[in-house]
Order: sequence, then structure tokens, then C-alpha cells
Amino acid sequence: MRSVLAALVAGGCLLALRVPMPSRRHWPGLAVVVAGVVVGFPLLTTLALQTSTTAHAAVVVGLLPLTTALLSALRMGTRPSRTFWTAALAGAAAVVAFTVQQSGGALTTADLYLFAALLVCAAGYTEGGRLAGVMPGWQVIAWALVLCLPFSLPAAALALSFEPVHLTAHSAAGLLWVAAGSQFVGLVVWYRGMAAIGIPKASQLQLAQPLLTLVWSVLLLGEHLTVAAPLTAAAVLVCIAVTQRARG
Repeated sequence: MRSVLAALVAGGCLLALRVPMPSRRHWPGLAVVVAGVVVGFPLLTTLALQTSTTAHAAVVVGLLPLTTALLSALRMGTRPSRTFWTAALAGAAAVVAFTVQQSGGALTTADLYLFAALLVCAAGYTEGGRLAGVMPGWQVIAWALVLCLPFSLPAAALALSFEPVHLTAHSAAGLLWVAAGSQFVGLVVWYRGMAAIGIPKASQLQLAQPLLTLVWSVLLLGEHLTVAAPLTAAAVLVCIAVTQRARG
């Protein structure tokens, strides 16, 4: 439903501004954005949050800037330094240690969903950042949402037929926020930022996401943090910051 509602908003913007269809050579890149950002990341993280706390998920997703930096380096053909790889491995080790400790000594299904979400979202961010260099950033996510509509609309209808919906003001506001705010407007400014300052620098701005998510999970959801969660988040932020500052 978040994808369908976001596509309606995006489609309305495209129609109002009479934006022409993107060139065929951009369709493969848009397909990667659809698979990673529009479908993959929201779906996988939602499945993970059925059995995982927001605080736990936030620390695992704290690897997203690092994963994006790694994939963008591979996509653009750059060669990270030893400092980059050392910090990358340290950050990965901190996250794996945290997830194993929190799950009682073994990775859970939720962790597998989260790690898969990291990979597909990083691929979508990388390809979207590349496309934002050749077309307006807001059109990247707008076209991705609209191109996904023939699949997301019947999928949403099918899902609603199998799962009961208890619509309240709180749930409706939450759905509208993740659709218009997170799925469309947030990605509009994100891709515009990547186009303006480049993927590596934009990824560094995302370092605040895990800590901010931890704070909001406490304020909005009443979750209780373990000592390990903020400590691990801080360690991951330091490691990712080093990778972004390391010379290529």
C-alpha cells in the first residue's frame, strides 16, 4: 500500500509537470531502483520488524551507508585504500557480533531479512545516484514508483484480501507518512543530494540514521534500549566515517 499511494503522488507530479518518459537506456537502472528501493528494502525490513525491535534493526541497517559505499566503489571502478577495508571489516564485525549476541548466539530470520535488505537497497541507492546525474533526482524515484504500479497495485489488493485491516487514525497517519514522506519525498531529496554532492558524501550524511532511529523508537514506540545497542551504533558510525574519509 505504501508503494501504491506513493506512486499515485509521484504520478500526479509527473503528469502535472508533463515530464516525458525516460529514455530506454535508463530503464535497466530504474528497474534496479524499483527492485531495491521501492520493493526490496521496504518489504524485507517490514518482514524483519515482525520479530525484531526497531532498535535492533536500526543497528543492523547502520551498515547501509557502508554497503552503499562499497557497491558504489565497485560500480564506479574506484579502488578503496587499506584504511577503508580495515574500517569496513571492523564495522561489519561489530554488527555481526551485536546481532548474534542479541539473538542468543545465532542469527535469526529477521537478521537474514535485514542483511538482504542492505544489499538490495544499496544497489538501488547506487544506481539511483548514477541516474540522478543524468536526470533530475526527483524523477528517478517518481518513475521507479510509477513503473512499479502495475505490480504493486494487484499485490496490495491481494495482500489486503488475506490480511484483516483495522483502520485507525494512528495507522492511517503512519501509512500516509511512510508512503508520501518516506517512500517519495524522502527519496526525492535523497537523490537530489546525491546528484549535488556525489554518492560517497551523501552516504556519509546517512551515518546519523541508526542513532536517530534508536531515539525515535524510544520516543514514539516506547522501546527500551540495551546498553549494547547505542554502543554498537556508535562503533558502526565511527567505522563508516573512517571509510568515507579514507583516500581512494
